[in-house]
Amino acid sequence: MRLLFWGTPDFAVPSLRALLGEGHDVVGVVTQTDKPRGRSRSQVDPSPVKVVALEEGLPVLQPAKPRGDEFMAEMAALDAEASVVVAYGHILPRVVIDMPKFGTINIHGSLLPALRGAAPIQASILQGHSETGITIMQMVPALDAGPMLHTLRTNIEPDETYGELHDRMSELGALGIVQALALMEAGVAHAIAQDDSQATYAGKITRELARLDWRQSAQTVSRSIRAFDPRPGAHTTLRDTDVKLYGASIVGDGDDESLDEALRASSPGTVRSIDADGMILRCGKGAVRVREVQPAGKPRLTPVVWSRGRGITVGDWFA
Repeated sequence: MRLLFWGTPDFAVPSLRALLGEGHDVVGVVTQTDKPRGRSRSQVDPSPVKVVALEEGLPVLQPAKPRGDEFMAEMAALDAEASVVVAYGHILPRVVIDMPKFGTINIHGSLLPALRGAAPIQASILQGHSETGITIMQMVPALDAGPMLHTLRTNIEPDETYGELHDRMSELGALGIVQALALMEAGVAHAIAQDDSQATYAGKITRELARLDWRQSAQTVSRSIRAFDPRPGAHTTLRDTDVKLYGASIVGDGDDESLDEALRASSPGTVRSIDADGMILRCGKGAVRVREVQPAGKPRLTPVVWSRGRGITVGDWFA
């Protein structure tokens, strides 16, 4: 099938490679504009999808927004039978969605209609889901509301981080789009309408959402740390210094009864131990173990290394 691929971040790369590997005729790639970097902003970084597209010799389109006569003419000239969208990053107007013969197909990182929106993988961890998956759907102008063509499910492991789940989901998305296109080409794909009454939403990640509240339970604190590991990093404050925390797990059963007397008597946010396995911090209920930290202006390091530099000690309190 002649495909126009839309994508920007590394999450989209396995799907592009899978489509090429399956012999689909990828006639072009649409990705976001290159991003300036450095203090001078004079250097620019291409998106991960653009890097692969150039390696494969594919035409690359980078409109500031996917609309306008010039872009529409460029898209029409590629004569794609279908568009495949994976984390492109801009809303597509109906005229763009409907231009290809078979319309536009989207790969979404949740089991729709649950967790429509920008950050479904993080939200699945934050909300304590034990299962998530990939949905391949026909795109419509409404947010992630199109008919579903194919779904693949996967478990979320108890201590899995966003980064780990993200990488697994990107590969699952690649498998899902290949399977969905095979069903379409065989004429056996059946679009199933979503039940809008069951829809939930996963909004964009904000700095405030990634801030830790030590008054919450160990379950909630652990989910927050894992949902933003490795980026943007769940953050807290120690002596007016911003600190990001990584690699969280729950101590014991996550309740107060499984804690020793000194830990139970501590205030939420208190560091109760530091050793080779990380540091243990009191929560509003229960406690969590954190394996890595990143104080502002420093690289990621273990709590033991940080304590040797006198950056932290038992009894310190995170706000």
